[in-house]
Amino acid sequence: MAVHSRYLDIAAQIRARIEAGEWKPGARLPRLNDLAKQYEANRDTIARAIGVLESEGYVWAVQGRGIIVRHGMMRLRRPRGNLVKRNVSTDGPGYSFPSASGQENWPHHIPPVASEEPLTDPRIAKLLGVPVGTTCMRRFRVTGPKSEPPFQISISWIHPRGVEAAPEVGSQANAPGSWLYRLEKAGHWPISWMEIHRARMPTKDEAALLEIPTSLPVLEIVRVGTSGGDGQPIEVTEYIVASDRVETVHVLHRDESAQEPWPDDEPETSR
Repeated sequence: MAVHSRYLDIAAQIRARIEAGEWKPGARLPRLNDLAKQYEANRDTIARAIGVLESEGYVWAVQGRGIIVRHGMMRLRRPRGNLVKRNVSTDGPGYSFPSASGQENWPHHIPPVASEEPLTDPRIAKLLGVPVGTTCMRRFRVTGPKSEPPFQISISWIHPRGVEAAPEVGSQANAPGSWLYRLEKAGHWPISWMEIHRARMPTKDEAALLEIPTSLPVLEIVRVGTSGGDGQPIEVTEYIVASDRVETVHVLHRDESAQEPWPDDEPETSR
């Protein structure tokens, strides 16, 4: 085998061992020196092979812990459709947005934060309908299923009129999405939503929070909630999810122009 492709062959073999379950999600791979002995290769070649697997999302280099097998490639991905459900994981009212089953009550990987801060992102400010620099309620969360790395970062910005009507939107409640019910109860029922999706590379801080390499793209989902009371944006939430842990699913519908093109009186055999 050509020397320049030796690391790719080793990466393929380690990948196959991970997919076969030899190392479970969360497990630590052998040290580079030990892998070098197993594959009769030098440490640099092994390091390049691990770099390939890290860029694919199979493993993650954790300072002080070594090379850890990630959950993303080893669990069912969450299809993301367009259905908003009631969250029934607690007794309180709440919402579950696409990709959630309606029964999640994910733990926080860092303490949740709600604070009044200036909104300096021009894109989010425009979607929320406020001038850049406007002080808004910011809700910051990092959540995910139990015993797994964080699934998503969520940052919600609430319009000042929403905070004025429902100051309690900044407090933490047991039911996921219950702060949206508080806004609706305060006069914004029913909130309707639309989403904007794009793929991008994570920042260093986002990669650290999601426990992914900076070379693994993320899916950014920006959700805009419009008040049913006045028809204006009331909240904008940005979700950041590792790209290997979610899939988008869209049902395609035919436009009138894409209906059957043949005349009604055309013989069936000629169709």
